[in-house]
Amino acid sequence: MNFLLLTSIEFKKIRHSKILLILAAATIILWLPSIFNASINFNMQAEGISPENNFFIQGFMGMSWFMFPASMVVGTVLLSQTERTNNGILKMLVLPVSTMKLCLAKFTVLLTLAATQILMMTGMYYTSAIICSKTQDYNFILPALFVLKEISLLFLSAIPMITFFWMLSVCIQTPGFSIITGLVSIVPSVLVINTKAWFAYPMSYQFYVITSEYGKLAANLDTNQIKLIPWIPVAIVITIICLSISCLCFGHAERK
Repeated sequence: MNFLLLTSIEFKKIRHSKILLILAAATIILWLPSIFNASINFNMQAEGISPENNFFIQGFMGMSWFMFPASMVVGTVLLSQTERTNNGILKMLVLPVSTMKLCLAKFTVLLTLAATQILMMTGMYYTSAIICSKTQDYNFILPALFVLKEISLLFLSAIPMITFFWMLSVCIQTPGFSIITGLVSIVPSVLVINTKAWFAYPMSYQFYVITSEYGKLAANLDTNQIKLIPWIPVAIVITIICLSISCLCFGHAERK
């Protein structure tokens, strides 16, 4: 069974799950305060940022710090549990399919879910910006190319974090403990980004990126700027290690 066919099967397994509903609900909840409190974006003169840029960046900062990582924690565990329900993983393991391929296929689905939520987030941003533009009589809508660049950076920077959460869901058999561990790991990111060792903590990556972009948009605000070295090499190493451990441990407990 080739990898593409295996991946398509994994996508079919989540069609009737609640994963997409959870991702959509989290996205909608995140943007509601931005709509209700749109007027506060005009009170950022001290930071030197325009209302439309502040509207965009504040929404994505809220997402990058907690909502998006938390959604990935829950989504990762639910994705992992699709095989453990009714011992489905045992049925897959008896097939002539490499466990590594199966693990990577599920991880591909997870990355697709992450990209899907970011696209949902972008759609809600534009919806919210249109609503606020009418209620505040001010154009909150930013150019599509700028938004595309920001969401691309957000997705790419989140990949190491997602591999870490996937490793947790594979190695920790108890769903509740896996979720708690993942959620707890998110909280320190707001503190880690202010240290010199932020690049060693993958849960802080996307928040650091968005915070750095905030500093570029706000003329009077000084934030840490991204240094590709040592960040990129460390991020690649973390991703490889977490994904390798996931592939090695996937299905191991069920084989016992």
